[in-house]
Amino acid sequence: MAQTLQSRNVTIRDLIDQFGLQKVQDENFFNEWRTDLPELTDLDKQFLDKIKASFFNLLDYPPLSEKAIQLTILSPLLFIADFFLPPFHIKTEQSIEITSQDEGTIIRGQLDILLLKRGLWALVIESKQADFSVEVGLAQLISYLLAKADIEKPAYGMITNGASFLFIKVVRHQDSSPQYATSSQFDIRRPTNELYEVLKILKHLGQIS
Repeated sequence: MAQTLQSRNVTIRDLIDQFGLQKVQDENFFNEWRTDLPELTDLDKQFLDKIKASFFNLLDYPPLSEKAIQLTILSPLLFIADFFLPPFHIKTEQSIEITSQDEGTIIRGQLDILLLKRGLWALVIESKQADFSVEVGLAQLISYLLAKADIEKPAYGMITNGASFLFIKVVRHQDSSPQYATSSQFDIRRPTNELYEVLKILKHLGQIS
């Protein structure tokens, strides 16, 4: 009988054991978050400064809920990155199911936000409550990316708790173990506005996905 795991409970160890997931250390595997990034306009920067100010306003009214983070931080970022315009369209709370190579494990869960571009998965974004590190949701997001429809093309994702942002790349070929790598972590609390870099990466991944 197949074992079923809820995606909210899955760990990196589960994905390694059941799917052969491999973490790639070679920085060239995932250089999309560092190279060929677009420039931001002054209007972009002003908008991002307001988003950062909104985050600190949220801190004055705890607790920070996932819905508040989506409305105040995530949605404005997607808006300014043009992910609400063609060729993108948004589907939310989509059920995703993946099975291990030997059909022995099923992982089920819900996506927070699923971005589609001309029928291809462009970005999967999993937002978490700000009380948790983005690392808490890493395995969950990777499990969603492993379920992407086109296994011959990379899948990209971003996970955020509202304060920190982490980008992930997953490659899954037909006859080899899936591989992944992550970007550096960006933190809204740092003196410089690291949302600038987050937006650049979002725009770049949107162009190449």
